[in-house]
Amino acid sequence: MKNNPQIVKNTLHERRKSRIRAKIFGTAKKPRLSVFRGLRHLYVQLIDDATGKTLIWAKDLEIKDGKLKKVEVSFKVGELIAKKAIVAGIEEVVFDRGGNKYHGRVKAVADGARKGGLKF
Repeated sequence: MKNNPQIVKNTLHERRKSRIRAKIFGTAKKPRLSVFRGLRHLYVQLIDDATGKTLIWAKDLEIKDGKLKKVEVSFKVGELIAKKAIVAGIEEVVFDRGGNKYHGRVKAVADGARKGGLKF
């Protein structure tokens, strides 16, 4: 079982995720922008780690256009979370890529959030 590539990949992902989370902490004024990237869907949350509560969330299912590619939908999700955050009075966030590499859909969320007005 140790040589199974899927198990090795999952443990590397978990190690990377815990290493990132040890350094990142969100507050009410500067919450953590957490990205969860699944195989089919993408979920983004603004989390206050001091109280342990999710302040704002967005997901790719809120984007109704079915003709967009996954990266384009991710960009729109970033813009959507930024729009919701600006309405709630949040302008700065700490970006948490959730153990994923910073490219593709995760990078698109960050770019969309920056375009929407959030500062990292």
